Amino acid sequence: MNYPEEVLTISKKGKTEVRNLLERGRYVKYNYLNPETGKPTENKEKIVLIKDSGEIEEYFIIPTKTKGRFLLIRTQTKENRKIWNGKSSENAW
Repeated sequence: MNYPEEVLTISKKGKTEVRNLLERGRYVKYNYLNPETGKPTENKEKIVLIKDSGEIEEYFIIPTKTKGRFLLIRTQTKENRKIWNGKSSENAW
Protein backbone atom coordinates (compact mmCIF):
# COMPACT_ATOMS: atom_id res chain seq x y z
CA MET A 1 0.00 0.00 0.00
CA ASN A 2 1.05 3.60 -0.45
CA TYR A 3 1.17 5.71 2.73
CA PRO A 4 1.99 9.42 3.05
CA GLU A 5 5.65 10.01 3.89
CA GLU A 6 4.74 11.86 7.12
CA VAL A 7 3.24 8.69 8.69
CA LEU A 8 6.32 6.53 8.04
CA THR A 9 9.02 5.96 10.64
CA ILE A 10 12.15 3.82 10.96
CA SER A 11 12.29 1.28 13.83
CA LYS A 12 15.40 0.62 15.93
CA LYS A 13 15.94 -2.45 13.74
CA GLY A 14 15.97 -0.24 10.64
CA LYS A 15 12.60 -1.35 9.28
CA THR A 16 10.08 1.12 7.86
CA GLU A 17 6.82 1.21 9.83
CA VAL A 18 3.53 3.12 9.56
CA ARG A 19 2.20 5.05 12.60
CA ASN A 20 -1.43 3.84 12.66
CA LEU A 21 -4.19 5.41 14.83
CA LEU A 22 -5.93 2.82 17.01
CA GLU A 23 -8.17 5.18 18.99
CA ARG A 24 -8.25 8.66 20.45
CA GLY A 25 -9.70 10.27 23.55
CA ARG A 26 -8.86 12.18 26.74
CA TYR A 27 -6.84 11.34 29.83
CA VAL A 28 -6.51 12.14 33.53
CA LYS A 29 -3.18 11.76 35.35
CA TYR A 30 -2.89 11.92 39.12
CA ASN A 31 -0.54 10.99 41.94
CA TYR A 32 -1.01 10.11 45.60
CA LEU A 33 -0.24 12.46 48.51
CA ASN A 34 0.39 11.81 52.20
CA PRO A 35 -2.66 13.42 53.88
CA GLU A 36 -0.57 14.65 56.83
CA THR A 37 2.28 16.29 54.90
CA GLY A 38 0.72 16.95 51.49
CA LYS A 39 3.86 15.49 49.91
CA PRO A 40 3.79 12.83 47.16
CA THR A 41 4.07 9.21 48.28
CA GLU A 42 6.43 6.68 46.66
CA ASN A 43 6.49 7.98 43.05
CA LYS A 44 2.98 6.52 42.63
CA GLU A 45 1.11 7.93 39.66
CA LYS A 46 -1.89 6.73 37.71
CA ILE A 47 -3.11 7.59 34.23
CA VAL A 48 -6.72 7.08 33.20
CA LEU A 49 -7.45 6.90 29.48
CA ILE A 50 -10.97 7.89 28.42
CA LYS A 51 -11.60 6.76 24.86
CA ASP A 52 -13.99 8.58 22.54
CA SER A 53 -16.14 5.44 22.77
CA GLY A 54 -16.51 6.07 26.52
CA GLU A 55 -14.43 3.03 27.51
CA ILE A 56 -11.99 3.70 30.36
CA GLU A 57 -8.57 2.12 30.98
CA GLU A 58 -6.46 2.75 34.10
CA TYR A 59 -2.70 2.23 34.44
CA PHE A 60 -0.20 2.69 37.25
CA ILE A 61 2.94 4.48 36.01
CA ILE A 62 6.03 2.81 37.49
CA PRO A 63 9.48 4.39 37.02
CA THR A 64 12.12 1.87 35.91
CA LYS A 65 15.81 1.80 36.81
CA THR A 66 16.54 3.18 33.34
CA LYS A 67 16.26 6.95 33.71
CA GLY A 68 13.32 8.45 31.83
CA ARG A 69 11.56 5.12 31.16
CA PHE A 70 8.33 3.92 32.73
CA LEU A 71 6.33 0.73 32.93
CA LEU A 72 2.53 0.87 32.68
CA ILE A 73 0.59 -1.71 34.70
CA ARG A 74 -3.10 -1.97 33.81
CA THR A 75 -5.41 -1.92 36.85
CA GLN A 76 -9.09 -2.49 37.43
CA THR A 77 -11.22 0.50 36.45
CA LYS A 78 -13.22 2.04 39.27
CA GLU A 79 -16.15 4.30 38.42
CA ASN A 80 -17.04 7.63 40.07
CA ARG A 81 -13.53 8.34 41.36
CA LYS A 82 -12.95 11.73 43.04
CA ILE A 83 -9.57 13.50 42.96
CA TRP A 84 -8.15 16.56 44.73
CA ASN A 85 -7.56 19.51 42.39
CA GLY A 86 -5.57 21.61 44.88
CA LYS A 87 -8.67 23.35 46.31
CA SER A 88 -11.50 20.81 46.43
CA SER A 89 -12.55 17.37 45.26
CA GLU A 90 -13.86 16.84 41.73
CA ASN A 91 -14.90 13.98 39.50
CA ALA A 92 -11.84 12.39 37.98
CA TRP A 93 -13.57 11.98 34.59
